[in-house]
Amino acid sequence: MGSTLFNIVYSLAAMLVTLGILVTIHEYGHFSIARWCGVKVERFAIGFGKPLLRWRGKPLPGEKADEATEYVICALPLGGYVKMLGEQDDVSPADRERAFNHKPLWQRAAIVAAGPIANFLLAIVVYWLMFMTGVSGLAPVIGAVSDDGPAAVAGLRSGDEILAVDGTPTPTWQDVRLRLLDRLGESGALELQVKAPNGAARTHTITLDRWLAGSEEPDLVGTLGITEFHQFIPARLGEILPDGRAHAAGLQVDDLIVSVDGVPVRDWAHWLEIIQTNPERTLQVTVRRDGGELTLSLTPGVLLDERGNPVLSSSGSRQGYIGARVSQPTLPPEMQRNVTYSPLAALPQAVSETWDNSLFVLESIKKMLAGLISVSNISGPITIAQVAGETASYGLEYYLGFLAVLSISLGVLNLLPIPVLDGGHLLYYAIEGIIRRPVPRRVQEWSMQFGVLLVAGIMFLAIYNDVNRLF
Repeated sequence: MGSTLFNIVYSLAAMLVTLGILVTIHEYGHFSIARWCGVKVERFAIGFGKPLLRWRGKPLPGEKADEATEYVICALPLGGYVKMLGEQDDVSPADRERAFNHKPLWQRAAIVAAGPIANFLLAIVVYWLMFMTGVSGLAPVIGAVSDDGPAAVAGLRSGDEILAVDGTPTPTWQDVRLRLLDRLGESGALELQVKAPNGAARTHTITLDRWLAGSEEPDLVGTLGITEFHQFIPARLGEILPDGRAHAAGLQVDDLIVSVDGVPVRDWAHWLEIIQTNPERTLQVTVRRDGGELTLSLTPGVLLDERGNPVLSSSGSRQGYIGARVSQPTLPPEMQRNVTYSPLAALPQAVSETWDNSLFVLESIKKMLAGLISVSNISGPITIAQVAGETASYGLEYYLGFLAVLSISLGVLNLLPIPVLDGGHLLYYAIEGIIRRPVPRRVQEWSMQFGVLLVAGIMFLAIYNDVNRLF
């Protein structure tokens, strides 16, 4: 119970920090350009609902202390806003010079667009830092190819390293998945450039036909009939817990499990399977120790959760547990990738990564509207909390990558021409620039109501999907 509670609190804290950063940067974009254009900002708010903290900033020249911008942090951290003078209502002639709705069209458009642009700039900065410090991953070496899968038909073989997908270099498995994700729901030729273990380069083509269209949890690599390379992990004990059944049976660190009841043990996964499927059953375990072999009697206990209840397998059976951990071998250097750029070279790479991910978000929206991607992939605050917590626990590199992707998504979504979003306001200004007069107030009010309903519906769907994933 304590561990579960800690995980929940940790995920919520990670979500609050993540959303706090994204919303603050977004709203600061609006705020800074509004100030630059001479617009009076009445309030800068992070979150909605009951204010938890508020204070006044430093008055600008000509302002009284009680007229300075009010900064507010509210209870519900799922957004924010910048309230500007004259944004909703008209103002007195004396204040028109500092009112938003009396500024030139280009300045109003710049203020509105500054929020999403700030999110893109944040992503560029994050990627720039990541590329300078180094992006790590596993080399995309194929472990196995199923006999009747698309990859086998195309001619791919075990041991091939995927160098590029559709002409885009893929130094890690993560890059391969991202490139495959681009083709989700599509038809046509998927081109894979690979390198054989002997160094020979080849190009193979896999034909796609509405590939994984509508799939809720697509297995991008497995569907092609490819299994990723997995390092052989011998059944060698790396740690023995003092109060476990392994310690009671006499097992020691660095013991290599040779056989169980006379059946040879292939690797750690095989050993783990034997232990898990034999709770409270005495096993004769032969181990290799100090150059010789000896046989010990081991009776796995029952794996219990934090409340003391048995942890059941997917089939509903109790699982065995002995209190031992694997001795993890070091990954060969040739299987590791760490791509690092100089500060100057990292900048165009960061811009390119932000651009590519922005196009990917737009293409995903297009495919979702066309029914090629399931709407069940839309995620809400619960999923954001889970992923934020997971990536934060994995390390700074993973968390920063998640932060950048989320910032790009926020920037793209806010630029969609939906009333109530920044893109909706920019659409009004584009129409105003064409017809040489503002969009009628009544039309704006009607479209605003539609926009609120649409955004509320999307949020409801996202939360519904989140709850479904939990259960």
